[in-house]
Amino acid sequence: MRAVVQRVSEASVQVDGQTVGSIDFGLLVLLGVQQEDAQRDAQYLADKTAGLRVFADEQELMNRSLLDIAGQVLVVSQFTLLGDVRKGKRPSFTAAAPPEQANELYQYYCDCLTAQGLRVAQGVFQADMQVQLINDGPVTILLDSRKTF
Repeated sequence: MRAVVQRVSEASVQVDGQTVGSIDFGLLVLLGVQQEDAQRDAQYLADKTAGLRVFADEQELMNRSLLDIAGQVLVVSQFTLLGDVRKGKRPSFTAAAPPEQANELYQYYCDCLTAQGLRVAQGVFQADMQVQLINDGPVTILLDSRKTF
């Protein structure tokens, strides 16, 4: 499972011109699910996301997490994070999980964040979405559950 995590002062996602999810200060997470992923991958990334210390403390050091600041999370599914362009110039998405599995683990990831007391907003799985954000910092972190086990 891969995630691009961005610290934002605000973010929203629209489908067909309607806002389906929005947050104020917190994290925007673009999440891609791989074929080999399981619930442990989602739990691992949710724990990392909730505990990621990318928010400033009193000394302006990045020492606080979403949990510390009662921040919000906007999670958007994005299978293109698994695009492989090592051969040619057209991405191959063969590593991406099939939609049913990907949606199940995407929802489980969101549930894991919610269980930690975070407010979680979501995009719409498999929809054509327009994401707007104000990246704060900018701070952008890449997470990959396959690089830990």
